[in-house]
Amino acid sequence: MASRVPEVIDALVALGQLEPEYEPGPDGKGGVVVADGPQVTGDAAPDWLVVGFDGDPDGDFEAAQTVGGWSDLGSGREEEFQITVAAIANRGDKDVVAARRRAYEIGARVEDWLRADPGLGLPSIEIAVAGTRLIQDQTEQGAHARLLLSVAGRGFTRR
Repeated sequence: MASRVPEVIDALVALGQLEPEYEPGPDGKGGVVVADGPQVTGDAAPDWLVVGFDGDPDGDFEAAQTVGGWSDLGSGREEEFQITVAAIANRGDKDVVAARRRAYEIGARVEDWLRADPGLGLPSIEIAVAGTRLIQDQTEQGAHARLLLSVAGRGFTRR
């Protein structure tokens, strides 16, 4: 089955990896790790943008959903999709306000990319942040905020 989801995930990851605002500062701190789905890593970076995963290691690991129908009898179909993107901020202290603000800063860049180019340079597609959910917690490791973005769009595929 043809789907636009893989190329949209690839485009979002590539934009994140090129994002100047995600680069560490001169002191080597403040950067955002961009991940394509769940990662097995020992990286203890506090800030993450994860495309295709909600950041919950106990969750169901769902990356995307699609629905679609045929646009004509032989050549293709219209597809509607939602991709989960997680903007994650961890702090070593109990400052949940700072963690929440940082998660929204990380997520705001994704919305900026989609406002600037709703098709991400891909043909026959339009994408936007359709909704968000905020999960925040206090642990022994400090405050944690996870902003889940529902990146939704529609496009046409060819058989």
